[in-house]
Amino acid sequence: MFAKDLTAPGRVRVKICGITTLADALTAIHCGADALGFNFFPASRRYVNARTESDWMASLPKHVLKVAVMVDPIWSELTKAAQFPFIDAIQLHGSEPVEFCRRVAENRIPFAKALPVVGPEALENIPDFFTNTVILDSRTARGFGGSGETFDWMAGRRFVENNPRLQVIVAGGLTPENVADAVRTIQPFGVDVTTGVESSAGRKDPRRVEAFIAAARGR
Repeated sequence: MFAKDLTAPGRVRVKICGITTLADALTAIHCGADALGFNFFPASRRYVNARTESDWMASLPKHVLKVAVMVDPIWSELTKAAQFPFIDAIQLHGSEPVEFCRRVAENRIPFAKALPVVGPEALENIPDFFTNTVILDSRTARGFGGSGETFDWMAGRRFVENNPRLQVIVAGGLTPENVADAVRTIQPFGVDVTTGVESSAGRKDPRRVEAFIAAARGR
């Protein structure tokens, strides 16, 4: 998903997810975010309708990766999202099967696949989802993604060590207070945050966004 970003090798990439307003998008960009996530899943509290919000989304700088987060989309939904000129990549955050991911890859649509971490053995024997970018996220009784809860970071570290060809992005319960520890422990390609930098659901706190990005990069 970050294949076009060849700058600053070794620099931790940061994605601010659950963006719902132009102001929050610009805040994240100003603070140094590499990518923004827009939730195209209608059941989400952070859902954005790309058709009605297209004007401000299209106005965002081209150098920042814009990612459509989708949960178990049908094929027509995915291709429609990928065709928006302001969307650079898709994040599959449901239970999408391998064959569906193969079809996405065959159609040359940049995408990442989220993997739920439910226990120490959850990341063993993971199939090939035909993407070089995977997102490790928490699954709790409240669901997968946006839970605000962390997972076993040592399991994440082992996954990174065992899959050197993958760009591993860590999500799940990250905050400005713990992201530096997560980066030191897991040594991921990037980190992804939603609830940890919010003042309320779908509204970002500029001070927490700035603090998160600084902590992720060791500043």
